Amino acid sequence: MAADDIGLGFVGLSGAGSWAGRAHVPALKVVPGYEIRALATSRAESAAEAAKAYGVPLAFHDPAELVKRPEVDLVVVAVRVPYHLELVKMALDAGKMVYCEWPLGNGRAEAEQMAVMAEDKAVPAFVGLQGHASPAIRYIRDLVASGRVGDVISTTFTASAGAWGATVEPRLVYGLDRKNGVSMLTVQFGHAIDGFCWCLGEFKELSATLATRYPVVKRTDTGEEVAKTIDDQIALTGTLQNGAVAAVHYRSGTSQAAPFFWEINGSKGDLVITADSGRLQYGDLRIRGTAEGGGLEELPIPDSYRLVQGCTPSDMFYTLAHAYALMRSDIKLGTDHVPTFADALVRHRMIEAIERSSATGTRQSYV
Repeated sequence: MAADDIGLGFVGLSGAGSWAGRAHVPALKVVPGYEIRALATSRAESAAEAAKAYGVPLAFHDPAELVKRPEVDLVVVAVRVPYHLELVKMALDAGKMVYCEWPLGNGRAEAEQMAVMAEDKAVPAFVGLQGHASPAIRYIRDLVASGRVGDVISTTFTASAGAWGATVEPRLVYGLDRKNGVSMLTVQFGHAIDGFCWCLGEFKELSATLATRYPVVKRTDTGEEVAKTIDDQIALTGTLQNGAVAAVHYRSGTSQAAPFFWEINGSKGDLVITADSGRLQYGDLRIRGTAEGGGLEELPIPDSYRLVQGCTPSDMFYTLAHAYALMRSDIKLGTDHVPTFADALVRHRMIEAIERSSATGTRQSYV
């Protein structure tokens, strides 16, 4: 513990199987400058067990008690989306900085409420769109910005979610119901399209088609059939702010041929990005670009983009660890690396525009 460590209070760190346990805790082990000082879960027993397992000094079953503690500088909200609004409001009202997992709210209206609250309170409020911290995505963004491909003329983006197909894991069952706000559209696609737009800019206008091709799926543990009301096929076309033409297809399940393929065509050359997973935010990407004599050449990510030691791109928490490193810089040095609630609101508005376009058959804009 150092005097300038940022004290964290976790809501949702309940065990090794939780997202906080699987990703946040390992990330914080390799990023200096933070200390987990408190946690809260829904039951006193589970809070005590988690505190013992992770060596956290303070445990609560009421998050209202956690946000009052002076030891806590920043509250991490890592619970199911329907609870985000209540917990974020609680933390902001207590004057605490907040990091909330993505999606920020259960729909655009909730996200807007939280963005307004954060602005009114003038408190740093970050959202878990961690693709902005990925060394690979930051490098792609810089390659485009530096003119490596010239003016971007068009782009094609195809990816498979790896889930949401014919079967469902028990932990994802609650996400099959649209009303819970956790779906392929909001989560996997939301992360992927956020990285896409951060590198190339927002859509000026778009047309979208959403479909549910697996209306009934089977649980992987029991084989029970469960109804699914969320979309598992997402297709959109449109023009970006710079006039480039974009085509995006995000699909459920897996692909043996091309789990992830992204081509950026420019006036001076191309970039081709591939991966074994459609989860762009995890950042384990292969980047190639047009070579001087033609064809494609490998573009290794420079070491300067890697900010954290003790993990590799194959680690689930790799990008999140980089997000924590950049968030500390934002808090301590006033930089602007990690997406805020205002950034999250833009992405929620985009998702709403996609849903509206699919429902009405009309082109939509959101910025």
